Order: sequence, then C-alpha cells, then structure tokens
Amino acid sequence: MTKHPVSLKDIASALQVSISTVSRALKNHPDISPEVTAKVQSLAREWNYSPNPLAMGLLRQQTKTIGVIVPDLVTYFYSSIISGIEQVAKENGYYIIISSSNESYEKEKECIENLLMSRVEGLIICLARDTVDYNHFDKIINNEMPLVFFDRICRTSEVSSVVTDNREIARELTIHFYDGGARRIAHIAGPQTLSIAKDRYEGYLSGLADCGFSADESLIKFTNLTESEATEATRQLLSLPKPPDAIFSVNDTVSFAAMKEIKRQGLRIPDDISLVAITDEFHATLVDPQLTNVMHPTYEIGQEAARLFLRQGKQGEKMVPMQVVLKSQLVVRASSVKPT
Repeated sequence: MTKHPVSLKDIASALQVSISTVSRALKNHPDISPEVTAKVQSLAREWNYSPNPLAMGLLRQQTKTIGVIVPDLVTYFYSSIISGIEQVAKENGYYIIISSSNESYEKEKECIENLLMSRVEGLIICLARDTVDYNHFDKIINNEMPLVFFDRICRTSEVSSVVTDNREIARELTIHFYDGGARRIAHIAGPQTLSIAKDRYEGYLSGLADCGFSADESLIKFTNLTESEATEATRQLLSLPKPPDAIFSVNDTVSFAAMKEIKRQGLRIPDDISLVAITDEFHATLVDPQLTNVMHPTYEIGQEAARLFLRQGKQGEKMVPMQVVLKSQLVVRASSVKPT
C-alpha cells in the first residue's frame, strides 16, 4: 500500500469496483450488495481510510474555507481582526486561509486569484493602500460568491462591510484637543482614495467647525501612510512660523513617526504639542508619555465580518448588502493633556 492518505480510488482499484460503489458501500447504501459492502468496509478499516473533508466539499462545491486578505500580517490591528474571523468561522465549521497584499494593488489581485484557485467559498477583504480601481472584484460579485469588506471598503451598494465610526471619532478627537486648550490643530491625513482616511479627514473638518474654526490648509498634510512621509509631514508642520499645538494623525504608523520627529526636535509632549494615536491599547501604553488613543473594536470587527460572510453563504438566501458600523473609543492619557 502507498504511503499517501488512502482514497476512495485506492479502495476501488484494489477491489476492482467503481469509486461510486465504494462511496455508497461505506454509507451502507441498499443498492450495494451486502457482500460488496462488507469487503469495502473491511478494507477501509484495514487501510485506516478516513474521508477527506476538502475533497467531499469540492464535490458539493462547499470547501468550508474562507479566504481572508489583509494589508499586512504584522500589525496588531489586523491580527486581532483575523482572530475574530477565525473564532466565528470555527464555531460554524469553517476554516480560514490568510493572505497579505502588502499594501499592493497588484498583490491584492494575485491573492484573490490564488485563493479562488484554492476553492475558497468566498472572501473577507481589507483593501490595500494602493487599491484605487475595484474592477477585480467583478468576478466575485457577478458570480454571487460571498464577499465582505472591512475597515477599508468600496462598492458598498453591492458588498456588505464592517467599519468603525471614523467620522464621529475624528470629530470627537478634534474637539478633545480644543477642550484641552489647543487652537492650532493639525492633521496628518492619509490618501483620500482610502475610505478610512477620507472619513477621518472629514471628521477632523467637522470637529474644527464645531469649535468655530475653518480649515487652515497649512495645518493639513496628506501622506501615503508610510513612516518617511509622516516624518516629513511632521517636520513641515513644526517648521511653520506658527506651528501647531496639537497633531491628529490618521493611523498608528503616522502617529509614531510624528512622535519620534517631535522628540528629535527637542519638543515636549504634551507641553509643547499634544498628540493622539489611532492605535491599539498595547502600543499606546509602551511609549512615554503614554498616548491618548482611539481604540477600535478589532476582535468584534472580525466577528461581524465573519457573520456577514456566513449569512451570505446560506443557500437560497439573497442578502441585501449592509454596512455594520461599530463604535470606537477615545481613551485619554498624558500625551494630550497639557499641564495646568
């Protein structure tokens, strides 16, 4: 006997019967004679045959696998979301296959093709930073495969998604700066092709308006979310004739780059300039001063994305696309509280 896992084909060849006969005999099908059934089941026991769930799934076009694509596999934000997806998937008898786009549009397309060739039943995706064209999702949408976006989203009239209240939390954050005495509140923003960056920018503008300010273009810097661009944006802000007294950064990469540059220039946080990070709780408390941060319900994002996926996967159920909006939390710490 070969060393590879025993298949129905192996048993069928040994007994010189068809694969379908072996399959039915293992299920005690009445159309198969007792003698053949006994031979099949005896050999299956002798060779330690066990059904291959993936192969069985392919026969039914159900593999019980979900493809998950994230921009990177290092960031705690995404790893926590993946954990939430996996928990709900496991509870429902599903497995997940994880792939990273590395913030690349081309890699994102490649990930999709590879996962589809792996016969996943559908996909849960957070868009890459470079993705500005969404036509590569046509195949999935047109074939009515389950598809869910989270955090960075698109085509919301066609695809369900899970997001956080980015506009509202950015507005709240801007007002927090004002209430703490800041009057020149800068924003290091992300590319406006990304839904989260656009929403946070609009929330910042809304917060300024609520505080009675209009936007000062010199205090707004757009970046591609890399550390180098965030550092340069911070440098430009600090070199202004009237530099900001607070900086709202669009994400954690930008926030930590800004903090590093502020300290490099010999400025104190929050005495000279306040800072807020949109990052996870763990990293916000490791730096000095500890960062006021916006906490996202990352695990819950993953859970909700998986639930939306499973609802779509129910046979015969045509689901109207919906957007689940989860609430973030502003946690105030030393980095934004100026000494009195």
